[in-house]
Amino acid sequence: MIYVMKFLPIFTVAIAFIAISSATFAQVIDPKKAASDDATSRANGNISSSVDNGLGKTESAIKGLFKKKKKPADAPAPVAAPAANTNVQASGPSSGPSIRAYNNYDFVPGDKIIFEDSFTDDQNGEFPSHWNLGKGQAVVNQMNDVKAFLITDGNYAHVSPLIKSPSYLGDTFTLEFDSYSTGGYMPNIFLYASNADAVAANHDVAEVSIGTSSVDVKNHEGTITLSGSLPKDISSENYLNKWHHVAMAYKNNQLKVYIDQYRVLVVPNLGIKPGAFDVEGIGDANQPIVIANIRVASGGGMNMLGKKFTEAKIITHGINFDIDKATIKPESMGTLNMVAGVLKDNPEIKFEIDGHTDNTGTSPHNLTLSQQRADAVKAQLTSMGVDASRLTTKGFGDSKPISNNVSLEGKANNRRVEFVKM
Repeated sequence: MIYVMKFLPIFTVAIAFIAISSATFAQVIDPKKAASDDATSRANGNISSSVDNGLGKTESAIKGLFKKKKKPADAPAPVAAPAANTNVQASGPSSGPSIRAYNNYDFVPGDKIIFEDSFTDDQNGEFPSHWNLGKGQAVVNQMNDVKAFLITDGNYAHVSPLIKSPSYLGDTFTLEFDSYSTGGYMPNIFLYASNADAVAANHDVAEVSIGTSSVDVKNHEGTITLSGSLPKDISSENYLNKWHHVAMAYKNNQLKVYIDQYRVLVVPNLGIKPGAFDVEGIGDANQPIVIANIRVASGGGMNMLGKKFTEAKIITHGINFDIDKATIKPESMGTLNMVAGVLKDNPEIKFEIDGHTDNTGTSPHNLTLSQQRADAVKAQLTSMGVDASRLTTKGFGDSKPISNNVSLEGKANNRRVEFVKM
């Protein structure tokens, strides 16, 4: 195994954030109050105050090694949060690639969502209620037009979702999140065999390092060290000061990593069986690590291309929309390409496209929105060459839940688009 010295922290400043009220959802499990209180007190402190970081203390553990980067201008100043929306879908980046750029995208999220957090029930300036703080400092705050999770201090800082099961990822899973880079350190995803291994910094771990020019994967046994370069249009300076969508798919010990519309790296043999994950890196108050809209799903999505379709319906969680709108997010194209392929391979099939929401907001509003979203999906498939006569639409709002409407993941599973065979 490889032992790596952690960098010493350089400095930390406290950031004052604007607190807002949000709708409250049920927690996955109760947060650790001490960590939340500590993060809150630091975040709400005066910006000119210095914080005792224990600069003389060196800590050694089995973690990844970050390369220091030249720091450009400071991150954009946080902006005030918008008023709470009445519905269902997480907010999303406004500066990413267009839906047209995703024409060849093949990432399809897993079939059942086991964790999702867009921080809608967390106040700005607070530590998010559905996460654990292992080391460092982190807070929720508005970053441009997105409510995000900012790691502001720590060397090595690490945060992980509060999930009861010690090993929850399963044999096949997908993991997605949005990331914003200001030129500081980037998020690293550590895949552990279990939550206990993450706490103990066990050697049975694989590290996925997201950079502005490449994605690097290594395990701490030293048997895997692979790198995939980012295409020029999203690399280096073209990566900075923009939102990017990161997606990973694990199946049969193989890991695929996507940045925006590109598949940038395939690891044929990861060397470990992941059961849990956390987010790690070197936090900086001026240029924090920024992530948003985290989603983990079990199963490897649906790959029905080239097969005779016999199922009564396809339930998808990969067609996502801007908050309280019927605007399809570009990363939905992986699922839409899959559905278009099913229709192409089975010319006799007709589908009713059914839109479903969770119970956030009023039922009449959700019914209208779900119909608008189903219509938007039909319009997109038609633009991709599907005969419109093969598609009808219907919105059901929140009237047909398939999971609870209490937990975050329950609500996320209820937000879906179904393709019912006619």
